Amino acid sequence: MSYRGRIAPTPTGLLHLGHAATFWTAFQRASSGTLVLRVEDLDPHRCKAEFAGAAMEDLCWLGIRWQEGPDLGGPHAPYEQSARRELYLAAWRRLRDGGYIYPCTRSRKDVAAASLAPHEDEPVFPVEWRTASDTGMNRETPEDCNWRFCVPDHEKIRFEDGLLGEVQRMALRDFGDFVVWNRENIPAYELAVVVDDIAMGITEVVRGADLLTSTARQILIYRALQAGPPAFYHCPLIRDDRGRRLAKRDDALSLRALREQGWTPEQVLKRIAKI
Repeated sequence: MSYRGRIAPTPTGLLHLGHAATFWTAFQRASSGTLVLRVEDLDPHRCKAEFAGAAMEDLCWLGIRWQEGPDLGGPHAPYEQSARRELYLAAWRRLRDGGYIYPCTRSRKDVAAASLAPHEDEPVFPVEWRTASDTGMNRETPEDCNWRFCVPDHEKIRFEDGLLGEVQRMALRDFGDFVVWNRENIPAYELAVVVDDIAMGITEVVRGADLLTSTARQILIYRALQAGPPAFYHCPLIRDDRGRRLAKRDDALSLRALREQGWTPEQVLKRIAKI
C-alpha cells in the first residue's frame, strides 16, 4: 500500500507551536505519499468553524500541503467529522452487536471519586461497576447514557512506535473500560478516529505522545471491528518555560499570534526544530 498519513486539527482554538511541530512531522513523513486533512469537529459546543478555517490558513502559511481535505475534496469525503455521523453509528451497532460495549450510567465524576491512584489520562473505571451498569443492550440508539468498551482484563496491549520503539499498556491497570459514545449523543474521539482512519485508508498516524494510552484503547477497537491498525509515530510534547505542555489557551504561542508579531514560517520551523 502507498503511504497515507493525516493531520486532524480539532477546531476548539488556534493552533500553537506544539500542533505545528506534530503536523510538520506528519507532512514530512507523507512526502512520498498522500496527506489527508480531517477536521475533528465532533463537539458542537466547543468546535467553531472559524477555528477550522484559521487552522487550514495557518498550516498553509507554514508550508504544509495536503492532497485531500475539506477544501480540496477527495474520494473519502466528507472530511469533517460532524458530517460523518452515520459511519460512527454503524460502528457503534457493530460493537454493540458483538458484545464489546455496554451502556453505563456512571459519570466521569463518579469514576474520579472512586479512583485511588492518579493516572496520566483519566482514572480507571472500576471493573465491579460493569455488572451494575444498565443492561439494555437491545437499544437501537446510543443516546441518554455513556457507552463503554469492555477491555480485556489485564491484557498487555503492545505496539511498535516509529519513534519510541515498543510501547506497552495494560488493561485495568493503565486504562479501564472507556467511553465510545457519550450521554450527549456524541461519538467519542476513540471511536471516531478509528472509524475514519479505517475508512480513509490511513497507513500511519502521527500525533503527540500524550495519546499513547489512547493508541492502546484504539487498537482494541480496531480488533473488534476486524481491521488492522495503522503504524504509529508519537511526537514529543512541546512545553513552555515552566515545563507545562502547551494548550490552546496559550495564545501567546499560537501560530496566529506569532504571525501577527512578524514571525516568518522559517522562524517557526527553526523554533520547533530546537525543541
